[in-house]
Amino acid sequence: MEKPIKLRADIEIGVCPTHVKFVGGLVPGEDGKLPRDTNGELFAIAEMRTLIERSPVQIDSVQISQFNGTDEADLTEMYSGLKDLGLAIHIIIMVGGADPMNPADEDAVVAQLVEGVETAKRFGATQVGSTSFEEWLSGAPRKEGAEFESAVEQVIKVHKRVYDEAEIANSSLEMWHLEFLRGTEFATFTDCGRAWKVAKGLNDLIGKKFFRLLFDAAHCGDGPLSLDENVELLGKIAESGEFGMFHASAKTTRGCLSTDDGWIAALMAASAKTGKLTQVIVELFNHEDDALAAMREAIEGHGVNTLDGRSYTDCVVDGLGDVARRINNLVARGELPEKK
Repeated sequence: MEKPIKLRADIEIGVCPTHVKFVGGLVPGEDGKLPRDTNGELFAIAEMRTLIERSPVQIDSVQISQFNGTDEADLTEMYSGLKDLGLAIHIIIMVGGADPMNPADEDAVVAQLVEGVETAKRFGATQVGSTSFEEWLSGAPRKEGAEFESAVEQVIKVHKRVYDEAEIANSSLEMWHLEFLRGTEFATFTDCGRAWKVAKGLNDLIGKKFFRLLFDAAHCGDGPLSLDENVELLGKIAESGEFGMFHASAKTTRGCLSTDDGWIAALMAASAKTGKLTQVIVELFNHEDDALAAMREAIEGHGVNTLDGRSYTDCVVDGLGDVARRINNLVARGELPEKK
């Protein structure tokens, strides 16, 4: 079926379907089984099918969270089902209960990341992502000076071990997107400048631009750097070769993209000007997700209901149309080359 919006640039449009909720939608139960809807279908597959049918622009990919210990049959069903929808699969490797910055946790972090990489390889994924800079919502003090430099070295060491032990160089994997998070979620790696030290250090070690930075507009908007500072660093990171995937996600609320106060538009435009913008992923969180209760308690303004009478599917569909129009208008303004 022909879509109302035909994308004018050679850019991959995707969805990270966190709006179906982590708890009750994406996270496996104690038995390792993934949650299913009332029809017995895995939530990720059912929702992506609905989005494909309703989206005003073609959806090319899905970025899906991978939880170690998930039932193998359910994993196979999920990834096969998503591929059958015509989607490229990008896997987010989740790490929990260990701190990548802490040498005492090194083996535990490496084991979790290697398991995620092996899963990605098994299902033919070409790209993975992770937030494996530090432990989520740890409440730890921010590392500065020599402590920060030691943290950078340790995080580099962890990922280099994974690269070697999982034999990534001889695999289907082409790119690893490292995602920094806003303050409170993270304490130390809260902006692109700090995260870049890890990505660049890793790439210098392995001799190619495999590790990239995922730029999430929400984390940039809620981070310690101004918009101008983010734009300046984004340009330098892109020139160096460490710019990766772009997340169209609204700061603070993490809901409807209309609540982002301009960060998505500004950073997408800046990314386009570098000539390195190739992937845009729409991501919304569900304001009632039990998995994000701690964030709602810790972050003022997070968890606000931004639906305005719509469903989350409606909001994601609106977001897909919004980013597609922005991309097309960047082409019209000469900021992006037209697709041949």
